[in-house]
Amino acid sequence: MSFLKKLLVTAAFSAAMFVNAAYAENVKIALVVKSLGNGFFDAANKGAEEAAKELGDVDVIYTGPTKATAEAQIEVINSLIAQKVNAIAVSANDADALVPVLKKAMERGITVISWDSGVAKEGRQLHLNPSDTGLIGETIIKLAADYLPEGGDVAILSASSTATNQNAWIEAAKKVLPEKFPKIKLVATVYGDDDSAKSTDQAKGLLKSYPNLKAIIAPTTVGVVAAAQVVTDENLIGKVNVTGLALPSEFKKFIDNGASQAVALWNPIDLGYSAIYLAHDLAVKKDEAKPGATLSIGRVGKVTLDENNSAAMAPPFQFDKTNIEKFSKIY
Repeated sequence: MSFLKKLLVTAAFSAAMFVNAAYAENVKIALVVKSLGNGFFDAANKGAEEAAKELGDVDVIYTGPTKATAEAQIEVINSLIAQKVNAIAVSANDADALVPVLKKAMERGITVISWDSGVAKEGRQLHLNPSDTGLIGETIIKLAADYLPEGGDVAILSASSTATNQNAWIEAAKKVLPEKFPKIKLVATVYGDDDSAKSTDQAKGLLKSYPNLKAIIAPTTVGVVAAAQVVTDENLIGKVNVTGLALPSEFKKFIDNGASQAVALWNPIDLGYSAIYLAHDLAVKKDEAKPGATLSIGRVGKVTLDENNSAAMAPPFQFDKTNIEKFSKIY
């Protein structure tokens, strides 16, 4: 073999080795949550790890701030950009505030999606809603109305005032009230910032300000636990029903003691799993996020993107005395 041929063969072999080494390195996908120490997001991370194992070429970086603020999330995302992760999947504390830093990530070749709580369209490639927004809004009101045949005053205890998903659900709930639940009167909406202590104070404030309150609706797993504990501690079981979106494992005791009749939620394990699947396929398979595109979410199924490049994973599921025991052992 001539020297030139040897040189070409060696060069080709070296190039092949380089490519193989590049593909051998796992894809780094950051699962960025609103705040750490939240059971909902811990469950989502279990699903993320399941997807990573199934896909075989993914390292999940589970991260987020200790406080649910946009400023703290921006710091986390800047750090991830510096680490040169391949993809970021974020549940946003603020739809608009995160756009500049996420645009910077995309400009540097990082795949960006939002899930659970969305980012404005220009700050991500797609958004995965846990369920249909209108359906969630109607569900949280129905959970209260089903146990108030005569109607009455209800209040909402939300997470932060800037949380995209919470605000969308609340607006959807307000829209269905006049037509479908005319006997239900929404007297107040307050915000606990997904902080247990603040949510507790807000729940106490509602009970003091509205002595005829019949139900507290909390579409947040932190807020719903705080409100149910307040109703329990203040001996209001049977007088004020707490409902909303809750993790069965965290909320079982309040179904058992009667502070709540029923709550709902989608499976956060499936949500984290689906987010990693979507981020992976956009980053590695170069799937295109465009209106009308149908994308795989592994064992959960498929989703089709709407005109805003958003999709809904699954309907919410109700938990009550008949099934809370079973599901509390799962998540």
